Amino acid sequence: MRFLSTRKSTFLSSAFFKPTALAGLLLAVASAPVLAQPNEPMAEQAALDELAALDARPTEAPTLPSLPALFASALDHDADLSRQRFELAATREEIPMARSQLLPQVSASGSYLWQDSTNIQTSPDDFGLDQPAQRPGEIEENVWGVQLQQPLFSLERWRGVDVATAQVSAAELQLAVVERDLALQVSEAYVQAYLASQRLGLLESQQDALNLQVRQAQRAFDLGIGDRINLLEARSRLDQAISDAVQAENELDNALSTLERLTGTYPEFRQLAVGELSDAALERDWGDPQEWVARAGRNLDVQLAREQQRIAQADTGTRRAGYYPELNLNLSYSDRESDDRLRESEDYRASVEVNVPIYRGGYTTANVRQGERRIDASQAALDNQLNLAVQEVRQRLRSLSGHVRRVEALSQAIESSQLFLDAAERGEQLGLRDLVDVLDARSSLYDQRIQYVDTVGEYALDSLALKSAVGELTSQDLGDVMALLVSLTDFPVTS
Repeated sequence: MRFLSTRKSTFLSSAFFKPTALAGLLLAVASAPVLAQPNEPMAEQAALDELAALDARPTEAPTLPSLPALFASALDHDADLSRQRFELAATREEIPMARSQLLPQVSASGSYLWQDSTNIQTSPDDFGLDQPAQRPGEIEENVWGVQLQQPLFSLERWRGVDVATAQVSAAELQLAVVERDLALQVSEAYVQAYLASQRLGLLESQQDALNLQVRQAQRAFDLGIGDRINLLEARSRLDQAISDAVQAENELDNALSTLERLTGTYPEFRQLAVGELSDAALERDWGDPQEWVARAGRNLDVQLAREQQRIAQADTGTRRAGYYPELNLNLSYSDRESDDRLRESEDYRASVEVNVPIYRGGYTTANVRQGERRIDASQAALDNQLNLAVQEVRQRLRSLSGHVRRVEALSQAIESSQLFLDAAERGEQLGLRDLVDVLDARSSLYDQRIQYVDTVGEYALDSLALKSAVGELTSQDLGDVMALLVSLTDFPVTS
């Protein structure tokens, strides 16, 4: 597995809001004579009770849905993929259809004829002749026959087989492209659902802390030892956290809806409340960029464009075959039964036909020119897809490198913010800091942890996009992404 084993980080394994540590601070402050106020012990005791209640809340071990299992479900459920499979099955019939033009064509025919004719042979009296009729005037006859035609030389039909073979190869690549796109869509929706659930969990934890902070600020204000500005600031932060949680919940619902459309299942992400985060071990060295660029030719879109160019070349070759003659062998047998004995016959025929195109009004020349222009267009399309693949590789490599550096910076920022929050809480209890400083420190810490999780999610998607850009995306890569997310939060996985 590509992702390295993770290690627990000291600064990330600590919860945002530390009930035990803060309770100790409150007890220490309560015993400090310099801050003693007539009604302070009651407020502190209420705060301790609130913290104990938060700390005692029952928690259940969350589970993370399996990304490879969801992709396997999508392979069986997605309607667009099913459509492409049927398209491939239909295109495969082009090969036997083209080959049939090189094989003998056998047909049988039959006819029934009733005829009433008047002529010198059937009615000599009408023509002033005194002789008996030589043939009957009214006759019935039955005719049946068998015909066989075998092409001996037809360059156009031979090259038609090459066109059909190229069309099947292109259809197979098109199916692979649809499967790849489906894997990326499922992965993107999966990561978005994961990130939204993480943000929602972080914001709900932040709401719990801010609710307690509002109550503390309200108590302090009611006791006359707090500032109304601090109370309003706490309420404003709480309202903002509620608003952000609503947005995160909407994003989670949208991602889950996408997964349901693609996979036919509705995975559960809502219980993935964040408790502790592990330090994500990301792959820092992705190798020489030029080596990745050299593999861009394996990109499925590039391969599909190359196969479409092959179709255009084969089709143009078929058009040029219109200048060449065709040679066919014809065999036939017919048997005619008639009331007129002179019309009865049994025929065996064998012939060789040569058809030489001499002039068709300029159609063949224009047809060939059209094919040549389509070759030029397919070459331009191939160059464009290759340029896009190279650009995608370089962009994804830059993004991965940037995500790694940003994760390292956010790790340091989170550690510093945690220390600053501890100092701000301590300073507030000692009267050296106010509630606004604590709120700023806590809000900054939450924001940085949300950015940390988001950055890891973007890293995961960029790693999949890089593998896709070089045509090397596999189910193992989906498993690696899920392993990275699991290691980030230490969740068990559901199948």
